[in-house]
Amino acid sequence: MTESTSVDPDRLPSPVSMAATAQAMAALLWLPQAALLAWAVQRLADGGGLHGVLALAGGVAAVGLLRAAFDAWGVRRAFEDARQALGTLRRAATAALAGGSPVDRDRPASGLAASVLAEQAEAIVPWLARFQPVRLRLMVVPIAIALAVGALSWVAAAILVVAAPLIPLFMALVGRRAQAASEAQLARQGDMNAFLLDRLRGLSTLRALGAVDHTALRLRASAQDLHRRTMAVLRIAFLSSAVLELFAALGVAMVAVYVGFHLLGHLQFGSWGRTLSLGQGLFILLLAPAFFEPLRELSAVWHDRAAGEAARKALASLDGAGPRLPGQSDAALPAEPAPAGALGVRVRGLRFAPAGERPVLDAFDLDVRPGERLAILAPSGGGKTTLLSLLAGLVAPQAGQVFIGGVPLDEAHAPGLRRRMGWMGQRAHVFAGSLDANVDLGRPVADAQAVARAIDFAGLADVAAGRPGQSLGEAGVGLSGGEAVRLALARLAVNDEAGLLLADEPTAHLDAETADRVIDALLALSRGRTLVLATHDPRLAARMDRVLRLEPTPLREAA
Repeated sequence: MTESTSVDPDRLPSPVSMAATAQAMAALLWLPQAALLAWAVQRLADGGGLHGVLALAGGVAAVGLLRAAFDAWGVRRAFEDARQALGTLRRAATAALAGGSPVDRDRPASGLAASVLAEQAEAIVPWLARFQPVRLRLMVVPIAIALAVGALSWVAAAILVVAAPLIPLFMALVGRRAQAASEAQLARQGDMNAFLLDRLRGLSTLRALGAVDHTALRLRASAQDLHRRTMAVLRIAFLSSAVLELFAALGVAMVAVYVGFHLLGHLQFGSWGRTLSLGQGLFILLLAPAFFEPLRELSAVWHDRAAGEAARKALASLDGAGPRLPGQSDAALPAEPAPAGALGVRVRGLRFAPAGERPVLDAFDLDVRPGERLAILAPSGGGKTTLLSLLAGLVAPQAGQVFIGGVPLDEAHAPGLRRRMGWMGQRAHVFAGSLDANVDLGRPVADAQAVARAIDFAGLADVAAGRPGQSLGEAGVGLSGGEAVRLALARLAVNDEAGLLLADEPTAHLDAETADRVIDALLALSRGRTLVLATHDPRLAARMDRVLRLEPTPLREAA
């Protein structure tokens, strides 16, 4: 079984149990340390002298070193485990994004996805590394201290127990608002990143339209709105700290007043019928601030909880409900490998309808012989790209079946069949990297010699010579439209295993001379292979073996 590619917002790894236990043990060791300190003061008050407290001082130092060791190990382990948990969540979110179909119209914007994965997800680390251990200490330490104090004075314990619930009550009220503010802030941050990335990609168009200043004003307004939301989150975080400090200070002050008046003899009740000694009173006073310490730490990390949960939901939102890429589940490689050479295509009863729209294809049948070259003609929105996407295994049909080389294009066989296909989309995305890396795209079947041959075939030798050792710009900055199309041709040519070539509008937006070169290159590549392409170009369609016309009415085929 493979790892799940979904991010469940209600199931987050809890990797800090050992680390949280170690930090809770460090906090509990304050009880014996405070007892040793109080005992030493009592001995000094009784006239024991310095030699009478040396052993107790050694015990205090030993317990302090043990506390420091437990706490240091717990903090380090919590951070390491939190980073590991974040890596698991990021891998799951990335797999969910990769498992989504490229034709999904509701896929998260690339800028938003990058912001969530790289920036917003970091808020999960302090949530796991700090908030989770603090929550365990809050469940253990106050109870232990209340029992220890209650054994000496039920009044002091009652003061602590009554004051403690008021803190989380008011913090919960503040925390709801903090979480909502964090979610709004993260959403605005993602929207702004997506807006910035989109405008950077279209910067040349914005300059041509004279819209650069308008875009800058919108970006500035978005940045100011993000600033306001961030400050709102900080204000709420400071408010939660103020609530904690108020009630904690009142609780400690009331305990100190009671102990002081009891030792002075003005309050004789509350100590189980006996009078507290100086050491016992000091022990209670030492434990009182420690009783509220986990609550104080909780206040410090309360914003981490709100930001962490908002980041968790943002990661979960990347796993959209749109169509999935076939072959991303627990699928095996083809049990029956596709035959070598050109791959035939057989389609039976195919049906596909985008969400909430009428069917683009319905009860559609198609046969393409191995080595045949087929042109698909249709008006815009007539289903050309959808049909190619179905043949490429980029999206699963609602009904019917596709066979490539006699092998069904299903969950089990889709990954292996896609290795035998070459795809040329309308707009080839150019990654920031070398020309060679943009041609082979990390495929192990493409060695350096194959990449060099593909570059020469596509007519990109001049581009390679003009950029020795230089990277291409993201989204093709620095490349002309014709060079971007030739790059797509090179990606087709580098895959010697491809027995089926699929091209979507390969000559769109090209001048006549460049279009003729692309057509000649496609025909050369298709020798010994099957070629299926979608086009509006009658010249390209005329050079194919067969033409299929898709109409809104029942499909008809023209020879």
